[in-house]
Amino acid sequence: MPYLLFVTVLWAFSFSLIGEYLAGRVDSYFAVLTRVLLAGLVFLPLTRWRGVAPRFIGGVMLVGALQFGVTYICLYQSFRVLTVPEVLLFTVLTPLHVALIDDALNRRFNPWALLAAAVAVLGAAIIRYDGVSGDFIEGFLLLQLANATFAAGQVLYKHLVARYPSDIPQYRRFGYFFVGALLIALPGWLLLGNPQKLPSTETQWLVLLFMGLLATALGQYCWNKGGTLVDGGTLAVMNNLHVPVGLLINLLIWNQHADLPRLALGGAVIVASLGVNRLGGRRATA
Repeated sequence: MPYLLFVTVLWAFSFSLIGEYLAGRVDSYFAVLTRVLLAGLVFLPLTRWRGVAPRFIGGVMLVGALQFGVTYICLYQSFRVLTVPEVLLFTVLTPLHVALIDDALNRRFNPWALLAAAVAVLGAAIIRYDGVSGDFIEGFLLLQLANATFAAGQVLYKHLVARYPSDIPQYRRFGYFFVGALLIALPGWLLLGNPQKLPSTETQWLVLLFMGLLATALGQYCWNKGGTLVDGGTLAVMNNLHVPVGLLINLLIWNQHADLPRLALGGAVIVASLGVNRLGGRRATA
């Protein structure tokens, strides 16, 4: 779980950077493409192509296409029809997708993992629920697709590593992820991007550099590697821990308004969901 906790803080910090320096100023598709290219420059020179099962390579490319490419395109498109509070509300359903997809791949039903994921969703909803208004069905469906592809990617990677064990370190078998992401990000930029909204300041370029090298390259690798070291229920819960952490970081650094009682209550509920999952694991073992 240390990998997941590290990335939770890293991504929570990244959300504030995007909101403060990139959102509305730099074309989102260009930002996604830049992140993929920078991350690829980190991992592709380290990547082994020989001696690796072709199905594993193809599977990890699919993970990258789903978990990064499709997820981010749907996320950015949802902002056309949803307000920010609505987007945040609808993304808290990711743990449910993780638990259900993990159970489907394992051909079983684990009620404890589903319960833990539901408790985590409740915690995040306590923090972020501000009401929903207007025509939001299209945005809701887009975000559920984004939630499902992000969940499917991390669960699929976990199963691929278990199915194709190897003496080759994971970091040398992860470059395929960014090849798959590029297959989605590049057409997205070419078809939907706005060349008039490229970075115009040194700060914006530095933020993109941070996002590409740390949030994307290091973050995606550590998150997926961490996912292989925990059970599906814990992985589902960790998908919502970034909500209180992100709000706390935003409050401390950028002094944004946050409802501290709701933050504390929601964060406590999310932490409690980890206990629910562990209790279920102990009972299953017994």
